[in-house]
Amino acid sequence: MSPEQSAQHFQETFEKIRSEISKFIVGQQDIVENVLISIICGGHVLLEGVPGLGKTALVNTIAKALHLKFQRIQFTPDLLPADVVGTQILVDKGGQKVFEFQQGPVFCNVLLADEINRATPKTQAALLETMQEKTVTVASKTHKLPLPFFVLATQNPIENEGTYPLPEAQLDRFFFKLFVQVPTHDDFVEILNRTTGNKPPEINPVATGEDIIQMGATLREVPIAAEVQDYLVRVVRNTHPTEPSAPDSVKTYIRHGSSPRGAQTILTAARARALLKGRFHVSKEDINAVAVSALRHRMILSFEGEAEGMRTEAIVNDVIEKLSFAGYAVA
Repeated sequence: MSPEQSAQHFQETFEKIRSEISKFIVGQQDIVENVLISIICGGHVLLEGVPGLGKTALVNTIAKALHLKFQRIQFTPDLLPADVVGTQILVDKGGQKVFEFQQGPVFCNVLLADEINRATPKTQAALLETMQEKTVTVASKTHKLPLPFFVLATQNPIENEGTYPLPEAQLDRFFFKLFVQVPTHDDFVEILNRTTGNKPPEINPVATGEDIIQMGATLREVPIAAEVQDYLVRVVRNTHPTEPSAPDSVKTYIRHGSSPRGAQTILTAARARALLKGRFHVSKEDINAVAVSALRHRMILSFEGEAEGMRTEAIVNDVIEKLSFAGYAVA
């Protein structure tokens, strides 16, 4: 396909998936769009919000709209790594006892890690290899996961008892961290109408794994001008307190800034957003639009930041604002 045809296929497929999801999910347009962008980019998503806002329902609906294998793991303190990735079991083959690998629920395309912060660090770490390398290693043997593969994890921010905060190394593996907000009054009414009737909306698969892989290949072809890429690098570097041009909020409230993976995330997501806006090039506006979701979980607050209740997304906005005043205007 030509670049124009590939871009059109990208837009049409994206809209088909989004339209199918909107049959059940009310509002949350930004959340749905960012989750789909992450999936197409081959990334994982961490959804945070209080109970009952539809985080699990959103992931279930997305899985139904995609013709992919879906698995759900309810994370609990007694969950073991073998319950996630699988284990070796002893089987009888022709009178001979041999060890055979039994696949865990992680061998799928869409994995819902529900309440991921309720599992112990040892179990959380079982996902690290799968999220980064798309493989599972058990008893010195490596098993490949089916592609595409992505983890959609949820966590509740208001409960501390019986939870284990995700380590920074694992947070960095998530493409986006998204906050699910309370619905508006009109959305509340529509939620009741759709979910308490006799016949809930039926979600049909409208895209395949091949479509997702093809869309990912298309967005990697979207060019970025040197000055726009320079702007992206400045945004990420200015999240570090050691950077001379970083805003005062970064120097005061941030202990560690974003890793290079944050820049990779922004570039990939900005390319997807450019295609959705009908452009075959990345703009600074695309970078600004995805920067908060890509960087908020990759910045570690200092003691002062924790004590004053600072939010990293506000500091990312400070970085963007200072760059705009310094002459790096949106273009």
